[in-house]
Amino acid sequence: MNNNQQLQTRQNNINQLFAAPVRLLAPMEGLTDPLMRQILTQIAADLGRPYDWSVSEFIRITQHVLPAHVFYKYVPELHHDAKTASGTPIHVQILGSEAQLMAENAAYACELGAPAIDINFGCPAKTVNSHRGGSVLLDEPETMYQIISAVRQAVPAHIPVSAKIRLGYTDTSRMDDIREAIASSGADWLTIHARTKTQGYKPPAYWDKIQSFNALDIPVIANGEIWNIEHAQNCMTQAGTPHLMLGRGAVTRPDLVAQVDNDTENSTNSGENTATLLWQDLIVHQIKFLEGEAKNDVVLVGRYKQWLGMLTKGYVEAQTVWESIKREKNKAVIISALQASVRD
Repeated sequence: MNNNQQLQTRQNNINQLFAAPVRLLAPMEGLTDPLMRQILTQIAADLGRPYDWSVSEFIRITQHVLPAHVFYKYVPELHHDAKTASGTPIHVQILGSEAQLMAENAAYACELGAPAIDINFGCPAKTVNSHRGGSVLLDEPETMYQIISAVRQAVPAHIPVSAKIRLGYTDTSRMDDIREAIASSGADWLTIHARTKTQGYKPPAYWDKIQSFNALDIPVIANGEIWNIEHAQNCMTQAGTPHLMLGRGAVTRPDLVAQVDNDTENSTNSGENTATLLWQDLIVHQIKFLEGEAKNDVVLVGRYKQWLGMLTKGYVEAQTVWESIKREKNKAVIISALQASVRD
């Protein structure tokens, strides 16, 4: 396949990807790791509305081309056609500031089977920003352009390259410059978290400010502060795009993706919402999480408690379990408490 054919293949694939509103599971450092991705994408698939794809936690690029085992650590799905067990594709996200190094690592990720490369310009973490990575580059639109362009040129022509940004670093004064950098970079689509780095994760999200990016000749995906159906609808209206990336809301309510796209055909005659995941049905997935792979049980229990703490915002039953196990370290005891929460 020559380069022109690859370009046409890529464009055809992108047109197909965005033929209908897309729903993505967000990359969240220390939260949507491979185990969490496996659980959340399985739930979505079981509810009949699988995620169109998910994006991996960012892989930090600093000094050299990373060895294969690092890519496999962050994206073990590369061993399985870059898909979760439920069939959800996983795009590989990278983060760094050196254009050529980013390009070389992106190319290698593609050799390992990455179906798409996403570039992180949104991470607000101080440790990342202090090393000139993530959202701090929003103050350097020219650097953003250089990175995206270099990655686009380095990876095979048929493989998409996307970017994830915030509205700015300390404020939104560089939005026009950022938009121009994206426009000329060759990015295939753009995801926007509707806050600046300084605004962090504090409500509200400024979905309306995404609107100006729709002038780009590429799909735009909205992200940030989508916790329920009403938020999703308001976000799509204010941002002017039908495409959504779900983050913490999808961890708090694993059925959110199905609820957002649920319509009358998915409801029973009694009006029951078949896209809703009841607590008793979520128990089996929580147990699978606790039986998943981790460095050790201490790590696994800690990760589970992080999730359970978030679930308390979405399920009243989770609060009861949380009170009973918040100091518990024994995995078997926690599983018993979960099972008892259904019997009670």
